[in-house]
Amino acid sequence: MSSPDPLRFRLNGHPVTAPCADTRILLDLLREDLSLTGTKRGCDLGTCGCCTVLVDGRPTLSCLTLARLAEGRDVTTIEGLSPAQGLSPVQAAFVRCGATQCGFCTPGFVVTATALLREHPHPSRGEIVRAISGNLCRCTGYTKIIEAVEAVARGDT
Repeated sequence: MSSPDPLRFRLNGHPVTAPCADTRILLDLLREDLSLTGTKRGCDLGTCGCCTVLVDGRPTLSCLTLARLAEGRDVTTIEGLSPAQGLSPVQAAFVRCGATQCGFCTPGFVVTATALLREHPHPSRGEIVRAISGNLCRCTGYTKIIEAVEAVARGDT
């Protein structure tokens, strides 16, 4: 039995080569093989957004994405959004606005909000609501999450 072909991609700005079976999903590769546990396993159905990562800058549900599709691409997890010291502006706003509650869904929301703000630095409230509509939170009621994204858009960092 031969070992799986290596998968080559950029992860959080660094080149990675990892053995990867053709059937491996990106979420399992990240959490189990590469020990990046910030990306959460939620529903395994693509309905909760807990597993959201960026692939070439676009929010992607890692529980529905075969790892092989990351070949030659840029993958960014919640760990890749934090600067060497401290928190990213989105992370800091989530803390400051009380948008984290239990924290389980927070990585997916932060990744999604980061992508939105990179593409639309000053989104309307409606654009924020649409952008995060694929992420579920059972604790906050979304108000504080929306307020955190609005704070970053206003420059309240």
